[in-house]
Parts: sequence; structure tokens; C-alpha cells
Amino acid sequence: MQYLLQIYSNDSMSTFETLTEEEKQSVMGEYFAISGAPGVTGGAQLQPPTTATTVRVQDGRTLTTDGPFPETKEALGGYYLFEAADLDAAIELAARIPAARLGGAIEVRPLVER
Repeated sequence: MQYLLQIYSNDSMSTFETLTEEEKQSVMGEYFAISGAPGVTGGAQLQPPTTATTVRVQDGRTLTTDGPFPETKEALGGYYLFEAADLDAAIELAARIPAARLGGAIEVRPLVER
């Protein structure tokens, strides 16, 4: 089963910003290590939410809005695509993602297999 591990970070990222340069490099190393973990087949960091454009179609017209749709304290900052035997394995990998311990959250969601 494939799982999407969505990385939600606190918008201010205040915890990361308080780290020393050495600690920041260590955290980034953890992200890169997860990218190379067995079963991880993709992933990327996203630009800040302020760069987003939300698209809707209403009455046949395409409407766009600058910025993300939801107003939340946490914003989607990146993701990993992970092939795992079960949800427990996906949760185990999600717990290794630094954002989970730096004030953010990781949403683990199975993909629809077709």
C-alpha cells in the first residue's frame, strides 16, 4: 500500500528558527535521510503558503484566489510518498520526520490503488 505523508509545519516555524546552524543542518540531514529510506519513492518541500493559488470552478468560470484555501496555523510544507506493508510502518516513518517533534504534524493517508 502507498501512503502520502503530508508534513504540516507551524506557519511561523519559530522552533526551527531558534536552532543553531549546526542543529538546522542536522534536521535537514534527517529529512534527506528519510528521502533515501527504503520504500520512499518521492517527496518534496513546498514553497511557502503565500505562494499558493487556489482554483475553483463556479458556473463554468474558473476563479482563482491568491494564497491557500484554509486559514490554519499549520500549513502543508512538503510530503513523502511511501510504499509500506501497513499503516504501522507508515506511522513509524512519519514519527521520524523532524516537523513532528518541532511543533508540526504529519498526516498519513493511504492512496487509492487502481
